Amino acid sequence: MNARSFAAATALLLVVTLTACTPASEGSVNSSGSPKPSSSSSSTDDPDETASPSPSPSATPTTKPIALPTDCRAILSEAVLAQLEGIPLNDAAFGPSGVGENGTLTCIWADPRADTTGLTTTISGMNRGRALDLLNALANDEGFSCFTPDGGTRCEKTWPNETYPVTDGRTLFWKDDVLIDTRYSNLAPDGYTSSIVEHLFD
Repeated sequence: MNARSFAAATALLLVVTLTACTPASEGSVNSSGSPKPSSSSSSTDDPDETASPSPSPSATPTTKPIALPTDCRAILSEAVLAQLEGIPLNDAAFGPSGVGENGTLTCIWADPRADTTGLTTTISGMNRGRALDLLNALANDEGFSCFTPDGGTRCEKTWPNETYPVTDGRTLFWKDDVLIDTRYSNLAPDGYTSSIVEHLFD
């Protein structure tokens, strides 16, 4: 390369370099070639931009809190009690029952002489978030069937007893921060849970 060609090439490289170093204009350009608005600009057309946020009103309860029951017999109809006739209630052989320290009512209908026949119901306070987590887990992970009768959510499932030729099961009903949870084996009186629901919520 002669001296003249070398000088021309050097001049061209210098022009390219200076062009690349030139600062961009104040308004940046997006991929379509149109200028982007400056991030420091703000619109005063929207009144919400300058208005201070107003506090959201707290939710007003629409229903009176449900008092947890204290009597296992009082929550059942005469028809259901007739089906439980002769079955001991809250026998000491099965451990603590009745009203607990936190107000939960535990009802154990079972004869300690029987190998498997009986049912245990607990009625406790439970908020909506915890109840939904519990019921969704039973439906999604354990195959419970869930539906929404009487303004609440009910989930239930039955299965064969592992030792005896009888049916076991579990029924849950939640409404207004109260959970009714019954586990049973070979003892499922017709209308049992519905009777408790009617007593508590009607």
